[in-house]
Amino acid sequence: MLGSIIALLVYLFIITYLGYLGYRHTKTSADYLVGGRQIHPMIMALSYGSTFISTSAIVGFGGAAGTLGMGLLWLTFLNIFVGIFVAFVIFGKRTRKMGHNLDAHTFPELLGNRFNSKFMQGFVGMIIFLFMPIYAAAVLKGGSDFIQTHFGISYEVSLLFFAAVVAVYVWMGGLKGVMYTDAFQGVIMFVGMVFLLVFAYSKLGGVTEAHSQLGALFEKPEVQLQTEKLVKGGFNGWISMPVWGSPIWWSLVTTIVMGVGIGVLAQPQLVVRFMTVKSNRELNRAVLSGGIFILMMTGVAFIVGALSNVLFFNESGKIAIVAAGGNDKIIPAFIKQFVPSWYGIIFFLALIAAAMSTLSSQFHAMGTAIGRDVYEKALNQKGNSIFITKTGILVAILISVLLAYMANKLDASMQIIATGTALFFGLCAASFLPAYIATLYIRNISAKAVLSGIITGFVVGIIWIFFVHEKEASSLQLCQLLFGKPSIVKDTVLTKLAMVDPIIIALPASVIATLIGALVSKNKVSEEHLNTCFKGI
Repeated sequence: MLGSIIALLVYLFIITYLGYLGYRHTKTSADYLVGGRQIHPMIMALSYGSTFISTSAIVGFGGAAGTLGMGLLWLTFLNIFVGIFVAFVIFGKRTRKMGHNLDAHTFPELLGNRFNSKFMQGFVGMIIFLFMPIYAAAVLKGGSDFIQTHFGISYEVSLLFFAAVVAVYVWMGGLKGVMYTDAFQGVIMFVGMVFLLVFAYSKLGGVTEAHSQLGALFEKPEVQLQTEKLVKGGFNGWISMPVWGSPIWWSLVTTIVMGVGIGVLAQPQLVVRFMTVKSNRELNRAVLSGGIFILMMTGVAFIVGALSNVLFFNESGKIAIVAAGGNDKIIPAFIKQFVPSWYGIIFFLALIAAAMSTLSSQFHAMGTAIGRDVYEKALNQKGNSIFITKTGILVAILISVLLAYMANKLDASMQIIATGTALFFGLCAASFLPAYIATLYIRNISAKAVLSGIITGFVVGIIWIFFVHEKEASSLQLCQLLFGKPSIVKDTVLTKLAMVDPIIIALPASVIATLIGALVSKNKVSEEHLNTCFKGI
């Protein structure tokens, strides 16, 4: 315990110093918002990766793999192919250049400046400010769960301590401070996950033996009793995909894999990273390092999460979710119970780094959304935008902490962290992805067409989340309050729709609305402005 405290103090000293460096080198709004557009490609790649990967991936999705199995590795594939290669090569280069051409400092500002629409910028900014706290709360819960387990303190104390530390350096240092600390935290995360992979396989006798034991585990009679409820939902073992079309299949494939794997392309806090480098060469150099980083972060978490069932069963006769006491407790319990105490300190720091790197970027994105996009641009208020941004960060932190506190009161068997993350990623994809593609690639599309797609995707997504998709609707309770059941389609001829994730409905609706808008409305942006937007692209 003393070693953990000393290591934590040293770690906090280093990130405080890096936050201070960010503060020292932040002279202008461009420095605070996009790091002065001079960030080194390695720092950008590590910042992107560590922002992308958080306790949601390691604790939340690692725990989901402990419950549902290695089918989550499809998410690793999408994270690398879509989240790194497609994002950097197809979206990143145009985003960087257009962001420079339009002097855009945020994702909403990129859209707003491209279509000369302050309303669009303000509307997108409000979506980010109001709904990103759901994702931030999931990350906060993951970090707080681990601190609680590691130190044996209350969840409430760990939550407040954790949020306070992040608040200090993101409020002080702007995006430079965030990216400096992200890079440092990314290195810690990488080292920690490499060791975890080696340890897990060596503990089980090697790769082949470990997977053989995991496959055989599902056949044991005592395990079949413990997985009876999962099997009814479509669970088919930890090394197999769930039964096609079952509730667990829909949850794994559409909510977790597709929701996060596609939604990553339209994450505002990630898009802004492309605007921080000075040329496409930096983005090309970042692809390989970013891909390796994501592979080690998600792949290791999902493999170890699934393999933990063997170790828990050998030790206690219980599968992971039963032994740990909940989906989100699997990885923290695994670390505490099985790994050497000295490594527990390293992994503790890696996990804290994962959470803090993501949270700092989330809070920065929410603060700039309200300060830059809503206050300064949409409302056309001059002066004090940095002060409003910093105030917005504090408000966003308070909302996120409240949501994380409430989430801890929900059923421990629920995949709260993974579901909260997937919910926000899916909502971003439905609301922003067609607009983002149109911004970068469709020269003569109208602002009305893009805005109609944003509004349609957002509205359909929200309706589906609150009233149709049972997994979220049952937790949010609004449908139960108004209609007396967890989903409006429950126990009707459309009851299977309650398993369908919002992204499956809302994203196509957004695309259709954008296309219809493009057919019925004309582009009113001048040719001169379009030439500025696409100069050098």
